[in-house]
Order: sequence, then C-alpha cells, then structure tokens
Amino acid sequence: MSYPGYPPTGYPPFPGYPPAGQESSFSSPGQYPYPSGFPPVAGGAYPPVPSGTYPGPGGYPSPGGYPAPGGYPGAPQPGGVPSYPGGQGFGAPPGGAGFSGYPQPPSQSYGGGPAQVPVPGGFPGGQIPSQYPGGQPQYPSQPAAMTQGTQGTIRPAANFDAMRDAEILRKAMKGFGTDEQAIVDVVASRSNDQRQKIKSAFKTMYGKDLIKDLKSELSGNMEELILALFMPPTYYDAWSLRHAMQGVGTQERVLIEILCTRTNQEIREIVRCYESEFGRDLEKDIRSDTSGHFERLLVSMCQGNRDENQSVNHQMAQDDAQRLYQAGEGRLGTDESCFNMILATRSFPQLKATMEAYSRMANRDLLSSVCREFSGSVESGLKTILQCAQNRPAFFAERLYYSMKGAGTDDSTLVRIVVTRSEVRQRDVLSDLEFAC
Repeated sequence: MSYPGYPPTGYPPFPGYPPAGQESSFSSPGQYPYPSGFPPVAGGAYPPVPSGTYPGPGGYPSPGGYPAPGGYPGAPQPGGVPSYPGGQGFGAPPGGAGFSGYPQPPSQSYGGGPAQVPVPGGFPGGQIPSQYPGGQPQYPSQPAAMTQGTQGTIRPAANFDAMRDAEILRKAMKGFGTDEQAIVDVVASRSNDQRQKIKSAFKTMYGKDLIKDLKSELSGNMEELILALFMPPTYYDAWSLRHAMQGVGTQERVLIEILCTRTNQEIREIVRCYESEFGRDLEKDIRSDTSGHFERLLVSMCQGNRDENQSVNHQMAQDDAQRLYQAGEGRLGTDESCFNMILATRSFPQLKATMEAYSRMANRDLLSSVCREFSGSVESGLKTILQCAQNRPAFFAERLYYSMKGAGTDDSTLVRIVVTRSEVRQRDVLSDLEFAC
C-alpha cells in the first residue's frame, strides 16, 4: 500500500523500505517513516545499506539499539530530534561503511588558545614592556585543564576577519572624536586570541600600534577595560601583580585574588612572564612588600606546587581536619605553619573533603575557625583558598558583589574579574552573583 505524503518531495525511493507490514506505524502523512520521526541524513538520502550489514532484516531497529556503543547517533528524542554524543552537535560517524554525509562540528577552541603576536607597550599604570621573548608570547591563554568544557560568556566570533575588525577600529578612532561604541562592539565580542590577531593586523595594515592609538583616544575606566581585554591573560595577571606592588603601599587583595586562585600551570607561567617582561623576581617583590605569615603564604603560592590530583583521600581528610583543630581551636594560640602547610599543598577537592570532616569533628565550620584564629591579610588569603575549594565561582561572585556594594564602585576589581573570568565559566559566576544579590 502506498502512504500519502511519503517519501517527502526530493527524497529518492529507498529500496526495501518501509518493511512490509509496518506501514501502519507511520504517525501522519508527510512524516519520515521512522515511528518517532527520525530524520534522514544531510544531503536528502538515507545511508546506503551495504550487503550483509546494518540494518538487518526487519528494517531499522527500535530506539536503544542504534548503533554500537559509542557510535552515532543516540536514540531519537521527543519531537523527532536525534541526540548526539556529548551534546556537541552533529558529530562524525564512527567510520562504518555507508555512513557519510553528516556535517562536521565547527573547528573552534573555546579556551582562547595561545596568543600569537607580541604585546605592544603602553599599558595603563605600568611600564611599557619591550616584547615577549623571541617576539612571540609563549603563555597560554588558559591551561588545558581549565579550558575543557568551559562555557565562558566570551567565545570566538564566527566568521572572524582580523583585517575587517582592524579597519573598523581605525575608522572609530580616525578624525575628530572617538566612536567608543564601535570599539566596544568589536572588542567585547571577540575572544582574547582573536584580539591578538586584530592587533597584528592593525600594525600590518596601518603601520601603527593599536594599543597606543587606543590609549590616546580613551581615558578612565573605559581605557582600563579595553586595554585589559587586549592583554593576554598571563600577561594581565603578571601586570596586575606588578601594579599592586608598585609605588607606595601594596594592594594585598589583588595578590590574594590572583595567587590563591590560579592553577599550578597558570602560576608558573605568571612567574616567568613577570620576570621576562618586568625584569624582576616575583617572589623577591612579594618578600619586600609583605611580611609575616601573609608573606609565607604568598611565597608558598608562588611555587605552583599544589597537589592537583582530583581524587580524594578521606583518611587524609580526617587526619588533616584533626591537625587543623589541634593547631587552632584545640589549643591556646595558633600554629600558623600547620594551616599554611595543609592549605598550600592539598588539592582543592581534598581541601573540600577536609572542610567537611572538620565540620563533623569540631561542630564548627573551618572558615569560621580561620576567622577566629587569624586576622588581616593572612586571614583573607586562607579564606580565599578554602572558598575556592568549596565553590570557586561563588568566591568571584562575592568579589564582584562587594566591588559594587555601597557608595561608589571598586572599578579596578570589577574590570579585573570580568576580564579574567570572561572565558572561564563566567556564567557560573554571574549565576552565583544573582543568588548573592
């Protein structure tokens, strides 16, 4: 019997399909013959059926048996839309005969990738770096461990054209006045890696330094934000640390925010960048600008030697919780070195387990004990480590919240967190910020 509306216009007949006796299972005229509406592959044809291969007798199988484990695609979803492995869109077929024509996912990297151009001078508030060693920066935008599965609010722009963007920026700064909105539209919608390519294209096309032009056209918080967005992430962290210790006084919160929250790889790259760009030793600068237990904590952080094993040793968590209790609440005075040793060496998942064990043992939160036993900058540093172990996005959300709370705004903190977290799961930060507010 023929079925009205099938096959759809433009689709060639498929020999032997539908199987005899299954015509009545079609849901409505014009739909595909698969009972749940499974669509044909791209190109308008069902995949050819090599002799002796899938599908077997009886036609296409029911959901759940197609194809082999790890193959392509999954069982159809409600509404006739197939699911694909990992939620990554249309993936490549497993390589079996006859399965071709599925579109491939776009080749994009959501981590920013290594910057490929030198960083020109003229950043706000600091000295002008000459260039990266060898003319090419070697500092990754984010280590691989941090970029896998991230969903930052800034992603690489589709159909990116560095020369076109460079031309837009040139027009925005040419003549009388500055079209700040045009600058924002370009810069805020490009990944950091793409911004590095725009800088290179601008110099190639016009023989001028984009950063110097932006500095001459912008001012205040707008200048700070735009120039920060053009710095490679590692350089921006190193510049922020240098700026925090330059001149009279020290911005301890900046040192804490960066050194107590970054991964081992990030810290090691920051230390190398700090030395190559500013000709200074980061550890020596920390020692000269801080003192006491706070100095020791930051020096420990500078080593970038925290255990980053993601597995948790629950017996170690119990032992560490007992040691921390005996070093603080369980004695007169405080053994600061015990806190420093455990919080500077254990992995963040391990510290989270230690916090849970401490709460069960002492009937008190470890964060509360730190507040009772410490004060000042060392208290803030230890709390930052524990907060990151517990919920890293919540820590940055809190920093954002307090940067805008009350009269006035801490603009530099606001800029720094938005810029540094924009390609590292900032959606989580914004979600936690909404909850905090």
